[in-house]
This record gives sequence, structure tokens and C-alpha cells, in this order.
Amino acid sequence: MQDLLFVLSKILWWPLRPGTAAILLGLIGLAALWGGRRWGRWPALAGLGFLALLALLPLNAWVELPLEDRFPRPAAEPAHIDGIVVLGGAVEQRLFEERGLPALNGAAERMVEPVALLRRHPEARLVFTGGSASLVPGALSEADVARRLWRDLGVPEERMRFETESRNTHENAVNTLRLVRPQPGETWLLVTSASHMPRSMGVFRKAGWQVIAWPVNYRTGHGIASWLETAFPVRLQEFEWGTREWVGLLAYWLMGRTDALFPAP
Repeated sequence: MQDLLFVLSKILWWPLRPGTAAILLGLIGLAALWGGRRWGRWPALAGLGFLALLALLPLNAWVELPLEDRFPRPAAEPAHIDGIVVLGGAVEQRLFEERGLPALNGAAERMVEPVALLRRHPEARLVFTGGSASLVPGALSEADVARRLWRDLGVPEERMRFETESRNTHENAVNTLRLVRPQPGETWLLVTSASHMPRSMGVFRKAGWQVIAWPVNYRTGHGIASWLETAFPVRLQEFEWGTREWVGLLAYWLMGRTDALFPAP
């Protein structure tokens, strides 16, 4: 059942993601109009209208800001940290396979912030969780890239552990909890993108692990300048990411994978 849900989530997201859906609607509408069918103006207007609104309005910020602001980072860093859990999604394992060098995407802060935390907390352990989120996984997992990157950055091997089988956030929580077996009273930080933190916290709580949210990789600001200076392709990418998170929150709540529809501190 888990495998079926994973495959369906990947297949259905491709035509439903906003950018792809807008293009498909536009093409359907234009094809219908070309054939003399007046109803084609509606899908054409919907597809092109969405792209126009995204260019003129901060739709991406409206979608992502509530997610990124939901779990603010603690004002003070814990005095003692037993461990740091880092969710996958920031590395590019296929590029690593082809080029032989660790490659990071726009969520690179997920991989850098934990190294800084480790240097300030010699008592902490570092745990990366991530296999492959692809329908056609390659020879290497995300964990393989993380191991190489952190080793190159000077993280001692004995301070790192890797969970290599998870494909989504639910499996991140369940598999890592089984691997680490945290003890009562231990302090663990959860590092992931700020917009992904609400779903992540809900899943970890549902799994029975009370972690501290440590968000990184903020993509939106509260001022108008951050919107005006963002290129259209980036706006579309951020809108799609935020939309996927809202859909993921609803889907995980319906499947009983999270402790709330919109988890809060």
C-alpha cells in the first residue's frame, strides 16, 4: 500500500503541478479554439490568466509565508543538543553519480546549518534521513551524497548516522525513529526547509518523537522588495513548492500521518 501511494503521488503531481497544469489548460483551450469550439476560451483563459497573475501579484509569497512563519526558530539555541536530524531533499544524487562531486540544490542550507551546529555542540550526533524520492532511483541514495559532503567538510565519521531507505517525509520520521531510538529527555533538533517544517513536525509528533523545529532555507520575506526582485521562473517554482506543501498537509492528515491538519508550535 505504501508503494502504491508513493507511485500515485509522483504520477498525479506531474499534470497537477500549477505550472504544468497552466500550460496544459492553455494548449487545450487553443486547440479547441483552433477547431472552432468557443468553449476553448475558458481553459485558455484559466491557464494564461494564472501565469499573468503570478507575474503581477506575489502569489508565491501568499502561499509560502504562512508555512514559513508557522514554526519560528527558537530565540536561544539549546545549551545541550543530543542530536540533529536532517531531512533529505537538498542534494542531487544523479549529478553526484555523473560528476563525482556532491551537488546541492536551492535547499542547500539543510546541509550547511547542521555542520555549524555540530561545531558548537561537540556532544551532538548528526543523522541524515533520505534514500531516493525518484520513481526510478539511481545507484546512489541521497544519504551517499550527504556522507561524502559532510566528510569533505570535516565531520568525523563516528558522529554521523544515515538512514537510506525513506522516500518521503512519513518514512523519514518512522525509519529514523527506528534507527536512532532516542531516549526520554534527549534534545533533538529537526532541520528542514521552513516551508516544509509544519508537515515535518506533524509527522514526527505522530510517530512519537518530540523534536525541536530548527527551520532553514527561507524563501520569502515580508517586504515588497523581496517580491519585486524575484524572477518569474523562481516565483513559479516557489508557488509550486508551497502548493505541494499544502496538498501534502491535507493528504497526510487524511491518511492519519500527521497530528493536525496544520501543525503549530
